[in-house]
Amino acid sequence: METTKILIGYGIYLPIALFLTYYVSKTLFKNGKIFMLDIFKGREDIAEATNRLFETGFYLLNIGFALMILQMQLSNNSYQELIERLSYKIGGFSIYLGVMLFFNLYFFFRGKRKAKEAQEEERLVFKA
Repeated sequence: METTKILIGYGIYLPIALFLTYYVSKTLFKNGKIFMLDIFKGREDIAEATNRLFETGFYLLNIGFALMILQMQLSNNSYQELIERLSYKIGGFSIYLGVMLFFNLYFFFRGKRKAKEAQEEERLVFKA
């Protein structure tokens, strides 16, 4: 009976983790394209390619982590414990995704700042 509950847990956890990863990724990289265009001075081809590479890395890291923490053990074999374990796993994975989201935003803003600094340096060179 414990195996059945564990399989139910996996059947609930995996789709939720995959959906959360998909949703966060699509939201981040749809909006991140604007940053990439700014960083690469409107060169859409390189901005799009870089954004897709970031997106692929985001998927690999997050789906890999979701699968890595998949293991679930139930000690008293109750549905209450199953729900508590699922809440802990899904909550922990959501926090991890949030951290990854802010980590990526940091890189977007850092890239934007560096692009602006380079643009200001170019402007100073042309004035001199």
